[in-house]
Amino acid sequence: MRGAAMSVITAVSGFVLLTVTVVLGQYGWGVTYTSTPICAVKGSTVEIRCTYTYPSRQYNPYGVVRTFWFTKESNNEVVDLKTDPEYSGRVQYQCENNKCTLRITDLRGSDSAEYRFRFITNHEGGKYSGVPGVTLTVTDLQVQVSRSAVRGDSKSADLKCESSCPLPDNPSYIWYKNEQIITGQTSNSYTDYCDPTNRISCAVRGYENSRAPSVVVKDVWDVTYTSTQVCAFKGSTAEIRCTFRYPSTIDGRNTSIQKTFWFTKVKDNEPVDLTTQSEYRDHVHYQCKNNDCTLRITDLRESDSAEYKFRFITNDPRGKYSGVPGVSLTVTDPQLQVHVRRSTVNSYSNWTELTCHNNCQLPDQSSYIWYWNGHKLSSEKQYLHLNTFDSTDSFHCAVKGYETFPSPTVYAPKLPSVSVSPSAEIVEGSSVTLNCSSDANPAASYTWYKEDVINPLSYQNQHVFSSILPSDSGKYYCTADNNLGQKRSESRTIDVKYAPKLPSVSVSPSGEIVEGSPVNLTCSSDANPAANYTWYKEDEPLPVGPEGVHHFTSISSENRGNYFCKSENQYGQINSSPVFINVQYPPKLPSVSVSPSAEIVEGSSVTLTCSSDANPAASYTWYKEGEDSPKTSGHNFTISNIRPEHSGSYYCVAHNNRGTHNVTLQLTVREVFPLAAKLVVTGITLVVFLVIICLLIFFLLTKKKPSALFPLPGNRQDNNNKVSCTSPSQHTGKTESPPSNSEEDEELNYASVRFSTNQTDPIYYNIRSAGSRRQKVKEEDEHVEYAAVNFSSAPRNAHQESEEDPSELYSTVKKI
Repeated sequence: MRGAAMSVITAVSGFVLLTVTVVLGQYGWGVTYTSTPICAVKGSTVEIRCTYTYPSRQYNPYGVVRTFWFTKESNNEVVDLKTDPEYSGRVQYQCENNKCTLRITDLRGSDSAEYRFRFITNHEGGKYSGVPGVTLTVTDLQVQVSRSAVRGDSKSADLKCESSCPLPDNPSYIWYKNEQIITGQTSNSYTDYCDPTNRISCAVRGYENSRAPSVVVKDVWDVTYTSTQVCAFKGSTAEIRCTFRYPSTIDGRNTSIQKTFWFTKVKDNEPVDLTTQSEYRDHVHYQCKNNDCTLRITDLRESDSAEYKFRFITNDPRGKYSGVPGVSLTVTDPQLQVHVRRSTVNSYSNWTELTCHNNCQLPDQSSYIWYWNGHKLSSEKQYLHLNTFDSTDSFHCAVKGYETFPSPTVYAPKLPSVSVSPSAEIVEGSSVTLNCSSDANPAASYTWYKEDVINPLSYQNQHVFSSILPSDSGKYYCTADNNLGQKRSESRTIDVKYAPKLPSVSVSPSGEIVEGSPVNLTCSSDANPAANYTWYKEDEPLPVGPEGVHHFTSISSENRGNYFCKSENQYGQINSSPVFINVQYPPKLPSVSVSPSAEIVEGSSVTLTCSSDANPAASYTWYKEGEDSPKTSGHNFTISNIRPEHSGSYYCVAHNNRGTHNVTLQLTVREVFPLAAKLVVTGITLVVFLVIICLLIFFLLTKKKPSALFPLPGNRQDNNNKVSCTSPSQHTGKTESPPSNSEEDEELNYASVRFSTNQTDPIYYNIRSAGSRRQKVKEEDEHVEYAAVNFSSAPRNAHQESEEDPSELYSTVKKI
């Protein structure tokens, strides 16, 4: 409702616009806009301002909970601009103290619309929209030729920088030639010679980024069509527009238009005016004003589809021009489609927009009809807004008057169907494709999921496993969605078959295994279908219980060794890595041996060896019975130079951390010579030695001359050779009592032989026979014999003869 008026000023893109009175309100509710029409340049920024009021009351007062701007309203629903993807990132609201500003940046041609403000209070029904709103027209600049002149070969043109709506405040302009600024040109007009090498453009100062498209003024004769393609329904009306230009003067003579018309056919090299053709009679009309012309064709027929061209003729004989190529008109039945847009920017404004789109551009005043599940709605706008609807709902539209040509129905996806290729058994490494399809319009988008996996697998209707893995087994489903809804398929199970993987082997108990304890060997392998198991010990198969278990009720040392299991199904087989079962047990009965194994003789070296089967390996200790301390540790006990006293019982103890075991060995040493035999041998040896000595002496004596042995009478005493054979007692002048048989001292006999010649030193040959000495059974003493022979040739006196010669030689013989 309209209420009292007030005066306001609006600023748009730096331009101060009109001062306009626009106040809307009733009973204290109102919205006041600062302007209604706004013209802005494409690419610039615009601000639209308003103030709003609502009733004040003491009890349960009103409070504003939401404010926003909108351009579209249908089905009693409005669309917040901030939730419209077309305005994403380009719209800002600034509201304070009942004043709100809409700021739109980077303006586009599609932003041209009527903008309205709406506020919502904390009371049900406390909503208000300022209608009508502010009309924004976004224009781009165009370089137009306003007039031109021809003088001889020279052609000039007056150019204008024009917009589709009047820009406020007489803005300043900038002109460009070949991208360079033309200095001194600030108005919207510029005159230049026609040069096909020059590219001319213009812009509003301050908005240089929103330049007009560059144009090349090649000629002063031209026809420009607003559109080169036009589509219209059968029976409807089509309008084709153009602008044309020509030289204002030709060689100083003013040029005027003599005739304008449209044509599709040429006869005798002359275009044929449509109004002269019978098939266009009564439904073709021309409307020309200044340099703008419009062709209006009513009650269109399919035969009207053609290329339409405009032609004008001036008062100059050379002044005829046709706009070629022309405009293609297509006359067809309505071909409608419902376009769907959805916004879920925030929780308070989720909406879906349906637009009845036509392949032919219809007049803005055209009316539409909407159908919801086959029922006609009251809205006649081209778009329909929905806040809530069911996934089973369907919609279609039609152009009013063409209800027999409705659009296809749009609806949310139906329950998707899932297929798996190949459909037979799926084996590891093969290629598998999951297909998802759903009946939907618009066409559905698909997403594949695996149950219990958060992230999607793919965003296509097919999900392909180029080489499927066992880990890909599971349940899969897809979703089909469009802007009208989403539907989830039923889950499909993928069961990938594969040969057993490397088996895992476990031993229970996992610690040390002791002989006599129960032990389980378990084999497990990932396989599909489940694997069968076989246990082996050193390639010998063993019985297997349920679930691949081999059970030892009471394991023994014989079970020690390497084990492995084989896992197999119809897709293959594989062996596990070997596992060593180390059964621990105490030493078994040790075995002992003696080396050498023959009779042990006194003086030889003997080695006793002990060994026992045990795990862990046994340690060994040797003992002799009757002795507390061990003889040695280790497998072997060696006795070097064995004697009879080494005879006796020896035992070996084998032990580890599981127990001990011992065994006894009897050792006997045989003597080489008994004591009586030793005495006999000693006596015989002595007698033989004495006989040899005597024979030696006798031999020496027989070699001398008789005169030497027995001197003749009259010879000098100092020339006599004397031979004396005395016993030691005689030599020393002492007597020696015979040895007593009861004594155990050595019995010594000496024999001395002396040769004396020319008064030289006597020579003695002493022979000592050592008598045998009895020894105790366990002692070993030596018997010594001495033989002394002294040869002396120097003169000696009687006193010297009685003394022992210090040069005597002794030979000692030791008899064992």
